[in-house]
This record gives sequence, C-alpha cells and structure tokens, in this order.
Amino acid sequence: MVKQVLPVLSCCLLFFFTASAQKKKDYTPLVNPFIGTGGHGHTFPGATVPFGMVQLSPDTRLEGWDGCSGYHYTDTTVYGFSHTHLSGTGIPDYCDVLFMPTTGLPKFKNTEYRSGFKKANEQASPGYYKTLLDKYNVEVELTATQRVGLHHYEYPSTNQANIIIDLSHRDKVLNSWIEVVNDHEIRGFRQSKSWANDQNVYFHAKFSKPFKTYGISQNDILQQGKQKLEGNNIKMYVQFDDPKDVLVKVGISPVSSEGALKNLDAELKDFDFKKTVKQARAAWSTELAKIEIEGGGPPVPQQQNMSSSYGYGYGGFPQQQKKQSFPDYSKIKQTIFYTALYHCMIAPNIYNDVDGQYRGLDGKVHKADGFNYYTVFSLWDTFRAEHPLLTLIDKKRTLDFIKTFLAMYEQGGLLPVWPLASNETFCMIGNHAIPVIADAYSKGIRDFDAGKALEAMKASTNANRVGLNLYAQYGYVLGDKENESVSKTLEYAYDDWCIAQMAKMMNKPEDYNTYIKRAQYWKNVYNNQTGFMQARVNGTWFTPFNPTDINNNYTEGNAWHYSFFAPQDVDGLATAMGGKEKLEAKLDELFTTTAKLSGREQSDVTGLIGQYAHGNEPSHHMAYLYNFTAKPEKTQMRLKDIFRTQYTAQPDGLAGNEDCGQMSAWYVMSALGIYNIAPGQQQFLIGLPQFEKAVVNLENGKKFTVLNSGTSVSLNNTYLQGMNFNKKPYSKLYIDYDDISKGGEFEIFTGKLPNQIFVQELERPTSRITDSVIVPVPGFISTMRTFKTPITVAINCADINAKIYYTLDGSTPNASSNTYIKPLTISATTTIKAIAFKNGKWSIVNTGTFSQITSNTKIKLINKYEPNYASTGDEALIDGIIGIDNWRTGNAWQGFQKADFEAIIDLGSLKPITEISLNTLQDTQSWIVFPQWVQYSLSDDGKKFGPPVTVKSKIPVDNTATKTQAFTANINRKTRYIKVLAKQYGPLPEWHESKGSPSYIFTDEITIR
Repeated sequence: MVKQVLPVLSCCLLFFFTASAQKKKDYTPLVNPFIGTGGHGHTFPGATVPFGMVQLSPDTRLEGWDGCSGYHYTDTTVYGFSHTHLSGTGIPDYCDVLFMPTTGLPKFKNTEYRSGFKKANEQASPGYYKTLLDKYNVEVELTATQRVGLHHYEYPSTNQANIIIDLSHRDKVLNSWIEVVNDHEIRGFRQSKSWANDQNVYFHAKFSKPFKTYGISQNDILQQGKQKLEGNNIKMYVQFDDPKDVLVKVGISPVSSEGALKNLDAELKDFDFKKTVKQARAAWSTELAKIEIEGGGPPVPQQQNMSSSYGYGYGGFPQQQKKQSFPDYSKIKQTIFYTALYHCMIAPNIYNDVDGQYRGLDGKVHKADGFNYYTVFSLWDTFRAEHPLLTLIDKKRTLDFIKTFLAMYEQGGLLPVWPLASNETFCMIGNHAIPVIADAYSKGIRDFDAGKALEAMKASTNANRVGLNLYAQYGYVLGDKENESVSKTLEYAYDDWCIAQMAKMMNKPEDYNTYIKRAQYWKNVYNNQTGFMQARVNGTWFTPFNPTDINNNYTEGNAWHYSFFAPQDVDGLATAMGGKEKLEAKLDELFTTTAKLSGREQSDVTGLIGQYAHGNEPSHHMAYLYNFTAKPEKTQMRLKDIFRTQYTAQPDGLAGNEDCGQMSAWYVMSALGIYNIAPGQQQFLIGLPQFEKAVVNLENGKKFTVLNSGTSVSLNNTYLQGMNFNKKPYSKLYIDYDDISKGGEFEIFTGKLPNQIFVQELERPTSRITDSVIVPVPGFISTMRTFKTPITVAINCADINAKIYYTLDGSTPNASSNTYIKPLTISATTTIKAIAFKNGKWSIVNTGTFSQITSNTKIKLINKYEPNYASTGDEALIDGIIGIDNWRTGNAWQGFQKADFEAIIDLGSLKPITEISLNTLQDTQSWIVFPQWVQYSLSDDGKKFGPPVTVKSKIPVDNTATKTQAFTANINRKTRYIKVLAKQYGPLPEWHESKGSPSYIFTDEITIR
C-alpha cells in the first residue's frame, strides 16, 4: 500500500511546485506613478490600464510647459478629474471631460469649484489613484478599464453633494453638448482645438445613485429647464441628497455617444470599484511580468544614504519613507525599472470602440477589421527604444501598430508623423513610422501587407513637404530654404536606410539601390573642417558656427547633439572623422567638455553630461558608439554615469520629458544590458546590465535571461571582464535578435577595472554602408554671401580623397572643368558650381552665388541685436537680400528684444530719395511681433535730424499667422543720413500663453529708393 501511495503524493507535490513556479510575481507594488510628475517629466499619476483609451487623472495645472499632462507634482490645487491625458509630451492637449465633486451651492467657474489637496493624502499605483479634496472633505478614488473611467466619491453628510461636469476645461472648445438621459445617466460631446486641431470625444456616464436635481450652464450662466444644451462653453452639475458615496462610470468614444455607451456596457457592467481596481492591477501585473528582474545592488550600509551618492532617491512612497531611513538599494533600482516599464505601456492608446469603429485621420468613421487601431504615436522619440522594446516583448500589439500606420496611409496618403486623436499634427521631423515597420519586419513580424508598407514608405519620404524635395534634389536639405535642415537631412537619411533594408528583405534591388544611396546623404552635412554636422546656406557652411549654439539649423539641439547621428553608418562616420581614434576622442569631448549651451533658450535640452543631453532623444544612442572604437569599456563607464545621474525614484526622477515612453524605454533596454542603436537591423549592442538577473519572457514561450552577478557585489563593478552565452564563452560586443528570440542565458561578468586583454579580442559591431557608396557633395567655405571688397571662397569635401572640379560661369562642372587646388578670389558677382569625383563616381553639384554690393551705404546700429538672431552682422540690413516669412531659415533676420530697433544709415553723400522701407516679421506664437510704428528722420550732417515721418502697423498682434510687413514712407527729398526707429510692441498680451514676456522685433532689409 505504501508503495502505491508514494508516487501519488510525489505527483501532487510535483504539481504543487510546478504551479507555484508558474505563478507570475506581481510587480505592481514596485511601480511609483509619481516618478516623472515633477521636474520636466510631464507624466500623470492617475488611473489607466496598459495602452488604454482612458487615462483618468487629476488636473492641477491649466497652462504652461510643465502642465502638458495637466498635472505637476508641486501643485496643491486640483480642478477636477478628466478622462484623457498625455504621458510626458512637450505640448499640452487632452484633459477632456472633467468631473469634479463639490458640496454646497454648485459653482461653474473653475476658480470657484477647485480645491486644495495635500500630498500626504495622495496615493497612486497602476490602475488606481486616490486623494482628498480639502475644500469639501470629499475623498476621491479613481480606476479604469480600457475605455471606461470609474470614479468613487465619499462625501461628508450633506444635502448638496454635487458633481460638476466641465466641457470647457483647458483647451479651446469648438463645439459641445450635454444631455440628461434620466436620473442615473448623462451623455455628451466635446470638440476641441489645441495641439490636435479637431478632436472629438463623446461620453456616456452612469451614476450609482439617482441625482435629485441638475442644471446646465452656458457661459457659466444656469439655463433653467434645459435637458440638453449645445455650445462652446457648456457645463453641468448633478446633485445628490446626502448620498454618503457615489460611483460614476464614464465611457468615452471618438465616434459617437452610442459608441461610448457600448464601451461602457461592455467593459464595466456594475459599480464594483474594488473588482475594477483588481482587474486593472491584474492587467498591469501581466504586462510587467514580461520582464522579471532580481537584485540590483549590494546591501546598503545603514550609516550610508545611497540616494545621495548614487542618485536613486526615495520618492513617491511616503508611507514607506517613515518605516525605513535607508531604503534597500535594490528596491530603489527595481522601482525605477518597473516604473519605467509601466511608462512604456501607457502609450500609444487604443482608439477604436469595442465594435471596432474609430475616427480616422480623414475625419471619417472606419472599422478596424481584426486589429486594434491606436493613436498617440510620438514617433520621433519612440522609434529609438520604445518600439524596439515592444517589438521584443509585444509582437501582437506591434503588428496592430503597423496595421494602424497603413490605415493612416490609406486615409491621408502618408505614414504618420505624430498622430493625435484623428489628427496628424506633423510635429517633429522625419518619417519614423518607417523604422518601426522595418524593425518589426526584420524581427519576424510580417503578418501585414509588406508591399503596401513599402509603397507607403516611399510615398512618405518622397512627398513634397518639409524639405524632402530639396533633400532628394540636392542631397541635403538647404538651410536657406528649410529650417532644422541638418536634423532633417540626418533623419531622412536614416529613414531611407530603413527603406533600403525593407527593400532588401523583400528582394527589391532597384528600390534598395535608390535608398541605400540616399542613406548616405548624412555625408553632405558633415564638415570635415569643423568636425561637425553643419547647415548649408547658399551652398556654404553656415556661419558664424559654434557647436554649442542651439539654433534653427537643428531640432531641439545643437551640433553636438546631431553630429553622431548616422547609426546606419557609424563606421563611415568614423572614417569621415579621421578614424575610430578620432571618433573616440570626439565622444570623449562630448561627455567631458565644460562648454555651456549657447544660442536660444531650449527647455527640452536637459540632463547634460558635458554636451551630452540625456533629457532629449537625439543623444540616446551616443554612449553605445564607443563599442565601435578601441575603447568599448567607455560605453560601460558612460552608461554608469547616465544611470547614476539621470534616473531617480523621486517625482523629478526623469531628466526630461517622458515622451510617451522613450525616456523610460532607454532605461529598460539599457538596464537589460542591450540597446539597438539602429532599429531595422539585428544587432543589439552590449551595455551594462543593472540587475543580478533579468528574464525576458518572450511570446514564443522562450526565456532570454541576462545575468550580471557583479551588481550584487559592488556598485563600482562597471567594466566587462567576460561573457558567456548558454554556458559558452561569448566574444562579441553585440548580440543578434535571432539569438535572443531562441532564448538562452547571457551572462556578463563585470569588475572595477577594464580587462583590456579581453576587450581587445571582442568582435566589434558593424555599421558601414558598402553598397553604392556615394561621393559627398562639396561645400563652400566663406563668411560672406555679399561683399564690397574681394573675398576668398574655399571648397572642401567630407571625403578628403575626392577630387573637386568647379566653374565660375554658371555652367555645370565636369572632368574638363577647373580642378580645385586653393581658395578662389571673388571680386565680382559670381555663381560657383562645384562637383566631387572619386572612383568613377560623381557627387551631386553644389551651387552658391556671391554678390558684390556696389553701394557705399553704411549702417550704424544704436541698439544691438540679440546674439541668437544676428543674421550675418550689421550690414545684413542693407545687403539686398530680403528675409522670407520662414524666419527660421537662412540666417537672414535680426532680432531685438527689450529694446527698440534704432539705426542710422549713411548714404555717403547727399542723394535724392523717394521712399524708405523697413521690412519686419510677425510670428506672435514665437514672441515676434510687428513694431507699433516705425519713424524715419532725415539729416544732412548726421547731427541734426528733421521731424520724423511715422508709419503705423496695419496688422494686429492677434493675427497669429507668420507674415512680413514693410513699413514704407514716401520722402521725395535729398538727404545723406536717415535715422530709423522701430517701437517695440512691448509685453505679450493677456491671451498669449507667455503673457507679459517681452516681445521681439525682427528686421531684415532697409530699402532706400
């Protein structure tokens, strides 16, 4: 008998232990939603589920850059709780359909119904938020499903327990309506304009208890007896008689109020708040368990506060702060990690109703067939790490993203750039749906129409917009025709490389050959004289040039931030710099320079280590570039500094905008010890794993495990000592996706000092374009575009071994033309054309015109222009070149702030003039406003000036379209000296987002006839 029972007991025990082993650990307690809500992180702490349509969160800030999400950790006043929020963007929008519980007489103005709250009473965890409204003593709890927000309000004893519904909250309302369905239900609609020009949100709300009365207001005036009201300033209250508590479930839809009701009834059939919280938490637990980590650091000595030494702060768990003075170092890092992973799963957001209907980019209602349609794609940011992470751990959702992209292409003719709520905002640069598609395809996600995807890629990168036509024609975006020309050239080249990879995988050799050539156009903005990526104006390298200048040639950055962006051709970039030693030295200078940022104010450029700016995305791949050099250990060294200084567990624990997951995705991928610097290819570069053990649970059932036992020994174990893959020695500085996808154990050994012998034997990653190699377009070197006395013009080429030919008569150069040997002397108006030749290949022709000024007119500026907006110097105002309304291009405009524009023109002798004109520009949103008036005073001797002639502005400040205006005065007399005075508009008006700030006058060209 005993022998028969034992096997049964063994099987039971085996089942028990297997079941226990299979049960996933719940990592939600390690998520702190308050991380990123302070500083410039721009996240929100409210309730949402992974990639959900609803983000139910408190709104504490109505305006300003740090109020983009509607919430900032430093605020102590709350206006209410709205149902949509953006996570970490740099532009405000959303915060739709605000609900606010109050007591007493209902108020409709937000300054009257808002309430204070205390941080000690705030709690947040995945899918849950709680606070107490001090003004009303109302406790608020929030949770959510995918498309439904659930509110729970605990009122004190009162016969006036209200809920205010504000449809005019935050951004400009184009239209709205609200309707009482019965004493348990209301529904409504809100159409608004902000970042998204035309956003539509429908909602249907059900209350757990009947309201005894209600009222609807328009323009904050109660409209008696109205059951439904429509307009652009609609608000409502519902009132309960001593309800104790009320639950409200609110379904939203981009399609219709019927769709909102369907979503509500399908996802939340009852008012069980605890069950809904449990379900939201379970959804998060499932997603977070896709990556399981252990360890993270040695035990913390009780006498040492590790947060001050290593940047990992306490943050966000006040109840835990009280329990322990010195938190566990591993737990702090794990909190940072799982909060980062949580932030990676907030956006993009599902955008179709439960029946599949959604509102497309064409404004029409469509139905998603067999996939979910999404919105909020911050692609300029997220193509770098967020999407590669999701391609690794969430293939089904990634496939839905791509099908969404193709639906957007069908509706709008282009792949998305920055789609937001049925609107293409065209925010940021590049066409970065392209790398997302190519990367997914390269990693086996292919259940979509690849032919249509390739067609969409080509259509998007060949569109006649934002400099793409110039890029295709000239091999770079012309800086005098298009702003942010350097950044656009570099990112277009990378996108073209992704198209080439897609074409290669699909066996499309003609497309591959076309786009692999264009993928090398980064070479056309690399100036080997300065060693930086530099703009071209009139075929010349932009001057004056300072690599720390943040100006209109770059997108949210400077030359330091863009001169390393050729991830598709890192080895080619190293060659252009003079070799891998020079690349290493340049990277060293990037991270160690003491030079400060210069040029215009740019709030996005934060998290500086030298000129490396971790708070903005263009820098995110740079530390990994050391892997291409002889000193790859510097990758680990730089990564350690970034981990230590740029991420904490505090509310301000992000170095910059979260940007819909990218800032966090960098941490997640880098903490795993792998990073793909060029999505679209297989290689993940080896970095510095931050945890003793990390298990990536792949969707094919395999597990990819990364081990770094050094993290449990010393925080200073930074450098590679050895690597094993599946118990065998590993000798590459990268790991291919195919190896990851098969699962296995990747073990990294780290120590306090570099192991030079081991490192030198490691195989470096490869990133060099060897097919259809192009010859870079030569560039002109001259500080002058116009001149009075002869000037010299030099010509250079990024490939120093290329031969340069040129002409001076406007003809196209060839092998029979002049060979460039030394700088050219130009003494008359001349058009130079140059072309480079190497190995039987020609570059694209470069053209520049240098114009002689025959006039002896001089100018003296009484007030100096701002150094950020200096044009080409004082004489830019009389050089005959008139600035265009795209003031961000060509370095043509001079800007004056906090002082009037005042100048004296000297014609050289008494001359008859008929009129004089000052050309100015207005772009009110950018603080540039036409002067109030311009005065012209004349003098024969330069001392005594006659009575002024005044010309007033004809265009008001609230005309926000960018335009130019010439202030022209008729003179008809002889004079030698002319004094020009343009009066500043003054502080920006009350309606302006930056009201009270000093405006600019922008001038270019004083014309005298």
